[in-house]
Amino acid sequence: MSDEDDLRARRFAATRACDRVLSRGKPWSMGDHLARLSAYEGLDGRPDMYGDGVVAELERRVAELLGTEAAAFFPTGTMAQQAALRCWAGRTGNSTVALHPLAHPELHERGALSALSGLRTVHPTTERRLPDADEVRDVDEPFGTQMLELPLRDAGFILPTWEGLTDTVAAARERDAVVHFDGARLWECPPHFGRTLPEIAALADSVYVSFYKSLDGISGAALAASADLIAEAKAWRHRYGGLLFQQWPAVVAALHGLDHELPRLPEYVAHAKVVAAALREGLAAGAVPFFQVHPETPYTHQFQVWLPYPADVLDAAGLRQAEESKSQVFGRWFATEVPGLSATEMTVAASALEWTASDVTAGVADFLAYVTG
Repeated sequence: MSDEDDLRARRFAATRACDRVLSRGKPWSMGDHLARLSAYEGLDGRPDMYGDGVVAELERRVAELLGTEAAAFFPTGTMAQQAALRCWAGRTGNSTVALHPLAHPELHERGALSALSGLRTVHPTTERRLPDADEVRDVDEPFGTQMLELPLRDAGFILPTWEGLTDTVAAARERDAVVHFDGARLWECPPHFGRTLPEIAALADSVYVSFYKSLDGISGAALAASADLIAEAKAWRHRYGGLLFQQWPAVVAALHGLDHELPRLPEYVAHAKVVAAALREGLAAGAVPFFQVHPETPYTHQFQVWLPYPADVLDAAGLRQAEESKSQVFGRWFATEVPGLSATEMTVAASALEWTASDVTAGVADFLAYVTG
């Protein structure tokens, strides 16, 4: 086992042993997942085979939740979006996709759009937010698909206003483009927009959602759209190797998330605002030379924190805090594009509900003592 593997195991054990964890909660063990799956009422039924049975049931549930004609389960979100964007390129006759340079396909998919599907991209804006209507209208070349990531994760889980979103969608349609939502985290967007999931999804021609980012699933994603688009996407799913023989563990975990986590997301979003304000208070009281809670008021239950220390220093402080105090405020840190600054992503979920504002400020003070001590 490598040193990095040893350190990863140490972090896992330390977080599992904590009495309280603010961000993300305690990590799931394999036993935790098995115990959760064992509570599913349909386990006495036969396993799925090549997308039938429980897989088809999940697809039906997703289509119903999003108000679309149909949905397709994919083993990964990367594959789901590859299939969607490839289908739209064929239907529009235009292989150019307009998206943000911080969107998932640009940063986290190793150039798959061009390497696998022959697609190219243009960027309506480079600002750390979703493009507005004027920027979409001003793109100086035709594009077939406008892809919008809701929320825009790498910019800080940023969302536009409802009016801004509808205007941007309308501008794309003025350009004769279809609209695809990267909705990996769409589940937690209704509180910000003040709209239901079907109302949000109705703005787009296709929507991708994830089952592990917000719903505590094991893996997997779904693409939701019209019945004919989903039929075509399923053909591409097969070609890409995504039609697995059996997928019931991931699917059952996804159904559990829809039943148990999805109804709680508005509560998490509301508490994220409390946590973000308390973090700002605690960091200000700690006389940190510079810090940023971004955005100051979170749009969803996730946001970023920036501090002026190397990531390895902050990781070491967090590990010591978890091991010695049995309380953990932050997860892993990563270097940013700004030299000397590191960032972490906060996810406010069930475990965070136990933390009051004063608990958060006290936890921050304790963390900073480990950083500077």
